[in-house]
Amino acid sequence: MATAVETMTVQAPDPIAVPGPLARALVERDQAVFAPCAGRAYPFVIERGEGCYVWDVDGNRYLDLNAGIAVVAAGHSHPAIVSAIQDQATRFTHMAGTDFYNEPMIRLCEKIESLMPRTGLGQTTGRDWQVFLCNSGTEAVEGAIKMARYVTGRQGIIAFFGAFHGRSYGSLSLTAGSSKQRHGYYPLVPGTYHSFFANPYRRPFDVAPEQVTEACLGYLEQTLLRTIVGPQDVAAIIVEPIQGEAGYVVPAPGFISGLREICDRHGILLIADEVQSGVGRTGKMWAFEHEGIIPDIVASAKGLGGGMPVGAVIGQTPLMQRWIAGTHGNTYGGNGVVSAAAYETLALVEQELTANAAEVGAYLQSGLADLQRHYDCIGDVRGRGLMIGVEFQSVPGTSLDGAAMAQQIMDAAFKRGGLLLMAGTSTIRFCPPLTLTRAQADEALAIFRAAIDDVLAA
Repeated sequence: MATAVETMTVQAPDPIAVPGPLARALVERDQAVFAPCAGRAYPFVIERGEGCYVWDVDGNRYLDLNAGIAVVAAGHSHPAIVSAIQDQATRFTHMAGTDFYNEPMIRLCEKIESLMPRTGLGQTTGRDWQVFLCNSGTEAVEGAIKMARYVTGRQGIIAFFGAFHGRSYGSLSLTAGSSKQRHGYYPLVPGTYHSFFANPYRRPFDVAPEQVTEACLGYLEQTLLRTIVGPQDVAAIIVEPIQGEAGYVVPAPGFISGLREICDRHGILLIADEVQSGVGRTGKMWAFEHEGIIPDIVASAKGLGGGMPVGAVIGQTPLMQRWIAGTHGNTYGGNGVVSAAAYETLALVEQELTANAAEVGAYLQSGLADLQRHYDCIGDVRGRGLMIGVEFQSVPGTSLDGAAMAQQIMDAAFKRGGLLLMAGTSTIRFCPPLTLTRAQADEALAIFRAAIDDVLAA
C-alpha cells in the first residue's frame, strides 16, 4: 500500500489564469439574467464532465472534489446512467406519479426499500419501509416533518445548531448555520426548536472532549424538553448523522444513539437527514449505520439521482400507512427519466461504490491527516468515507484567520485545477464522486498542498 507521504511526490498542475475569455463572457451573461440570491463560489463554467474530471468552456481540466455538492455519486456522465436516461426518454419522460403509476418509479422505490435496514414491522405490505419521491433535499425534509406532525398529532420539531436542512420555509426554520440564510424571511414556521450538536472539535460547552455527548444530550432532555417544549408536544427530532454545511462534523460517540434513546423514551420520531451523507458517501449506504441505530424517517436526495433532481422521504411502513391519500403530493416526484437514473445510480453504489468510498476515503483522510501534521494552519481533519472536512485555524505570524485561509486555499486550488468548496466557517470539504481512485486521491492531495503553500507564501 502506498503511504500518504509518498503521495507528496505527485506534482500539482501549475497555476493558470482563470476564468478564461469564454468563461468570463458566460459569467457576464449569467449575471444579466440569473437571480443574484444564490451566489457562486468562483467562476468555473463547466463544458463537460467524465468520471472525476470536468472541463471548463476554455478547455481547462479540473479534478472535481465536490461532485456538485455530493450529487454525482457515480461520477460525471457514467455510461450506465446515461444509457438509462436515454432509453427511458424514448419511452416516456413524465406521467405524474402522485396521480398515476409507472414502473420506473415503482422499481426505484423497491430498490430504495431493499437498501434500508430490516425492522420486521412491514406486515401490511410485506415491506419494512415505504417511499415518497420528490424533487430535492429540502422537499424531502418538508415531507418528513409534515409526515411526522401528521402521524403523531404533535407539532414540535427539534433540530440542532449548525444544521442545514434546506431553504424552503419548513426546512429553513430548522436550518441554523448562518443568520444570513434566515434574514428577511421571518416569521418562520412555529413549533421549531434547536439544541446543541455534539461537535467534538468546537464543543458547545466547556467540557472535556469525552464529555461533550453527555453535555449535549443533558441540555436537550433536562433543559429544552423541560423548560421550553414538553416532550408530549414534540413530533420529531431531525438530525444529520454528519452535519454537512456546518463543516462535515462527525458527532461525538454516543450522541446519535442517545437521541434514539430519548426519542424512544418520549414517543418522539427520529428523522435522519441523509441528503448529503447518504447513498454510500460515508462508506456505508446510510451514515446512520455507523451509529448502530435505525431512524423512523429518512430524508434522501443529492447522490440519490446521480445528477438528476430527486429526493425521497423514506419511512417505516407502520408510520407511512397512517399518512393517508391526499395529505401530501407533488407533480414531478416519480418522473420516469429521473427514476431510471436513480435506480442505476443505486445499483452502482450498492455493487461497488460504497466499498470504494470506504477504502479510498480512508486513504485520502490519512493523507490529509499527514498534511495536518505538516501545517499548523490545519486545525482538524475529520470525516467518514468520501465525506471529509479539513478545518483551518489562524496561525501566529500570519494575518489570516481560519475562515479567510480556507477561502483563499479554495481559490488557489481552483487555479491549480482542483474544484473544492467550503463548509461551515473555516472548513474545506472533500466530497468527490464515489468513483475516486487512489491515484486521483494522490492528485487531490498534491493540489491541496500546493494551494496551501500558495496562500502561506503570499
